[in-house]
Amino acid sequence: MFADSAKVYIRSGKGGDGHVSFRRELYVAAGGPDGGDGGRGGDVIFEVDDGLNTLTDFRHVRKYAAQDGEPGGKRRCHGADGEDIIIKVPEGTVIKDFESGKVIADMSGDNRREVILKGGKGGLGNMHFATSTMQVPKYAQPGQPAQELWVQLELKVIADVGLVGFPNVGKSTLLSRVSNARPKIANYHFTTLNPHLGVVDLSEGQGFVMADIPGLIEGASQGVGLGYSFLKHIERTKVLVHVVDAASTEGRDPVADIKAINEELRAYNPELLKRPQVIAANKIDAIYVDPESGEENPVERLKKAFEPEGIQVFAISAVSGQGVKELLYHVNELLKTVDQAPVIFEKEFEYQYQAENLPYTVEKNEDGIYVVEGPKIEKMLGYTNLDSEKGFQFFQKFLKDSGILTELEKAGIEEGDTVRMYGLEFDYYK
Repeated sequence: MFADSAKVYIRSGKGGDGHVSFRRELYVAAGGPDGGDGGRGGDVIFEVDDGLNTLTDFRHVRKYAAQDGEPGGKRRCHGADGEDIIIKVPEGTVIKDFESGKVIADMSGDNRREVILKGGKGGLGNMHFATSTMQVPKYAQPGQPAQELWVQLELKVIADVGLVGFPNVGKSTLLSRVSNARPKIANYHFTTLNPHLGVVDLSEGQGFVMADIPGLIEGASQGVGLGYSFLKHIERTKVLVHVVDAASTEGRDPVADIKAINEELRAYNPELLKRPQVIAANKIDAIYVDPESGEENPVERLKKAFEPEGIQVFAISAVSGQGVKELLYHVNELLKTVDQAPVIFEKEFEYQYQAENLPYTVEKNEDGIYVVEGPKIEKMLGYTNLDSEKGFQFFQKFLKDSGILTELEKAGIEEGDTVRMYGLEFDYYK
């Protein structure tokens, strides 16, 4: 089956940890710190590949991780940076945060490559923490953590004109006649599974891209059948062409079909109904109206029902080509009335990099002790030597710069009160 959506897990690389070491050479009694920095973690990058037109590959591989940065080494050796991971997607892929459904990036138009998750920065080695008063620092900075996210990939076909209609009304036949597209055509009651795109060339260099949107069924907007998964392809189109079986070769009512499809579009996204529409009354070569029966020609019935609403009806035969030229030139004129800018989905979601703003909590417990917790604090305690004066000053500066001391004061802390952080207790003094 055609794959137009996928849920995948992505993870950037963790930054390599800084190294703690000291220069050890013959005849050098007390070498200074020479711990190197850790390498940067790899980024997660999405890139458009013109050779792809489905998301099928993501059905087999659902987890993508960039390489971690290497830790620093002795003799000021810098750890190697982690390799980026580049994920290839077809043009028109929209990347969404799976949890919120908000758009992270739309890989369309000029947006051919985008960094979705950044790799963590490498930690500084202990050589950076040496001062005149602290010449043997025994701590180094850990690398920033990896970023991870579950994302939903959705492929939304990019076309100026979308052919919509119930299965077996002749959309694929029409597309193959007017463009270079070669969809598989057969008398199936199911539906086209794969949206096909074709370029329609008119005179004097005019033309447009047309897509055969897979056949809809009633209830599609509620997830019935295949319709729900393919309705998204219509969102990029500027003009909608309703293709109906005017001859009712399978007993369907063409007027009722158009109303049903418009109702599905309204239920899915009411904005879609604001786009110009035109009706292609197909299979006119198969229409037979008994003059003695008093029946009305189905094309005239379509015109009475929809032309008062501004939707023009064209009688065509996709098989013979009758009326097709007039339809295409009318569609081309409709396209001139709409905004020519491509439909690009705006970014709604910005990943909050935890390494830049890790949360923490400040609470006063029943014993009157102020408890401070948070992942960045825990990491800081893990690599800071609090037994040394310089290390303790380093930690105090972190508490001030990160706003923790301000939060303690807001919570009402006074001199002499106790602060607890992951099993360690300190007395608070300004």
